[in-house]
Amino acid sequence: MAIVIGERRLTIEDVVAVARHGEQVSLAPSAVERIKTCRRMLDKKIEAHEIMYGVNTGIGELSEVALTDEQVGQFQKYLIYNHAAGIGEPAPIEHVRAAMLSRIGVHTRGYSGCRPEITETYVAMLNRGVTPIACEKGSVGACGDLAPMSQVALSLMGEGESFYEGERMPTRDALGKAGIPIPGLKARDGLAAINGSNLINGIGCLLLFDIERWIKQAEIAAAMSLEALLANMKPYQGQLHELRGFRGAVTSAQNLRRVMDGSDLATGKLKVKVQDAYSMRSTPQVIGALRDGMAFARAQFEVELNGVADNPIFDAEGNKVLTGANFQGTPMTLPLDMVAAGLTMVCVLSERRLNRLLNPGISVGLPPFLTKGAGMFSGLMLSQYTADMLVVEQRILSTPSCIQSIPAAADQEDFVSMGMNGALKAKQILKNAFGVLGIELIAAAQALDFRDFGFGRGTKAAHDAVRAVVEHLDVDRPLFKDHNAMAAAVEECAVLRAVEAAAGPLTSSW
Repeated sequence: MAIVIGERRLTIEDVVAVARHGEQVSLAPSAVERIKTCRRMLDKKIEAHEIMYGVNTGIGELSEVALTDEQVGQFQKYLIYNHAAGIGEPAPIEHVRAAMLSRIGVHTRGYSGCRPEITETYVAMLNRGVTPIACEKGSVGACGDLAPMSQVALSLMGEGESFYEGERMPTRDALGKAGIPIPGLKARDGLAAINGSNLINGIGCLLLFDIERWIKQAEIAAAMSLEALLANMKPYQGQLHELRGFRGAVTSAQNLRRVMDGSDLATGKLKVKVQDAYSMRSTPQVIGALRDGMAFARAQFEVELNGVADNPIFDAEGNKVLTGANFQGTPMTLPLDMVAAGLTMVCVLSERRLNRLLNPGISVGLPPFLTKGAGMFSGLMLSQYTADMLVVEQRILSTPSCIQSIPAAADQEDFVSMGMNGALKAKQILKNAFGVLGIELIAAAQALDFRDFGFGRGTKAAHDAVRAVVEHLDVDRPLFKDHNAMAAAVEECAVLRAVEAAAGPLTSSW
């Protein structure tokens, strides 16, 4: 069933459905009427020669330059040309589709001033699988994601390149094959297509969706390691975390208990320490802190997804033009930086549990490096090296982007969010996180093979899911295949699906 844009609030799940899974979209009739009403107001103001930024003036530092009537007709074309100034490889198709959906959402609020044909063309392109090519790098995350969104907007003139049915081709050919008319650009249309941080918004929505599922698998990996290390179960009691009051910690502890439900560790049959190391007993508090950050980030990204990110903004009901900086990406950049750093933090915790599994001095009786043939064999010793490299790269990338502003446009644009840097580095941090968690899962499964007691239902299901991908390490073998296979399994949520099938759904951050 198609997602009707302009009828209700869009969600992160809507972005995933459209951008990643090809869900069809349509415009609510009320949204189309709002777009038309706003355009009628703009046309009247143009006829009256009322000065409006980006309509009959230049932009940025050139905003004081008034355009003639003849120039107004040509300006939008040249605006798109000179802003399509990115660099690098094409952004992933799902990222561009997410950005287009985000931009459509802005238009449906009825304050952008573009013709309805502009919005309807983007809808048709989403539904028929025409995805413009936009360089991944070039946006500074203020005045919108101007460079990539301008490459997308070239399609409105039948220019640029697009992906269609698995092929890269001139956009004019793709639109022709898909049966989509080329609307062209008239006054305001070009700026209305680019003047928001929509690519940051789209990428962030997809990342948050994936990070939430990664967090659940981080809790599963933690539960496996905790059982393998004969953890004291008291730090995961619900009352303990409810007394402090952080929702994320309450949720994380609940998920750990669910995974370990049924374990002999909870019965008192096994001797355990009075208190475990912080990397074990602090797990709910640390993962919970990321969960709390995720809840904030989701709220911010969904506000943006449903807000009016334009400049100027045309209020048809009040018959006025509002100017400001609603294109500024900082409200998304700050939470995305925080979540990315939180991912790194949880990976540091994962690596510390990995260390406890491998180090015979602190592994509670497990063989050195989880091999029976220590000396002749090194077991998973080198897996820690790989995890360490990934974590250090994450630490380097965790430097906030929101404080990295470099002025541009002759200092007219003297503070920018650098949110695209934040989105791209968050994507790499998550990619590394799949590997770090995959290595902990391999080690935890190996460690559980040396334990002889009843595991929790979720723990057993997770162990079986790991073993479906990676065999027990009896004698040394090249480990890169295991690492890559398990990282891919984490990315595909294979362990999460297995555990939830056996133990029930784990609770989310929102």
